[in-house]
Amino acid sequence: MTARQAFWRGYLDCAPFILIVVPYSMLFGVVARDAGLDILQTMSMSILVIAGASQFTALALLQDQAPVFIALFAALAVNLRMAMYSAALVPHLGHARLGTRALMAYLMVDQAFAVAVKTYEDRPEMTPDTKVAYYFGAMMLICPIWYACTLLGAVLGQAIPESWSLDFAVPICFIALTAPLLRSLSHVVAALTSCAMAIAFAWVPWSLGLFIAAIIAMIVGAQTELFLRRRKACAS
Repeated sequence: MTARQAFWRGYLDCAPFILIVVPYSMLFGVVARDAGLDILQTMSMSILVIAGASQFTALALLQDQAPVFIALFAALAVNLRMAMYSAALVPHLGHARLGTRALMAYLMVDQAFAVAVKTYEDRPEMTPDTKVAYYFGAMMLICPIWYACTLLGAVLGQAIPESWSLDFAVPICFIALTAPLLRSLSHVVAALTSCAMAIAFAWVPWSLGLFIAAIIAMIVGAQTELFLRRRKACAS
């Protein structure tokens, strides 16, 4: 596979996510305008952050009259998943030049990461150059659509009928991203724990219960992995 072929393969592999990214990004544009942001502010946030989950989190907290530092902290905490994404991609893309890696970091989105890391694991014969090309192919489809549809949602605003129910895209997006990555018992345990704890701590103000749930889920997942490794070692 040449670098050119890898680029277009990444582009096509991310194509199914268009069905989710279009309503997801339009919904952000609508919600941002409802929250009081003008079109310039909405687009500035979308272009600078490019992370739907943290953008929605910040808007929701600001609408709930949460302090600005709480909104910023929450958005940063949600975006910490990008640090884990980066760590997972280092073995595949760490060889790239600093400027290239900086551009990769800026363009990183959940959908393209999920597709790229799965492809790298399934196709270990890919060369370093084709891995970089594949990554950019995946990103180049998602990001422009995110910008364009955010603008469309911000411009149309209330003209979009409620019957379209654009909010369906948010949970479906993360289910589609997460489900293929649940490859071990520890992954499943962590996912189920996060769901249970998110419900248990739903009473915590400003949605901070989600972060408590995430921390508990990570600890439980890690302990499950350690338990399985110890049991395997004892069995051998």
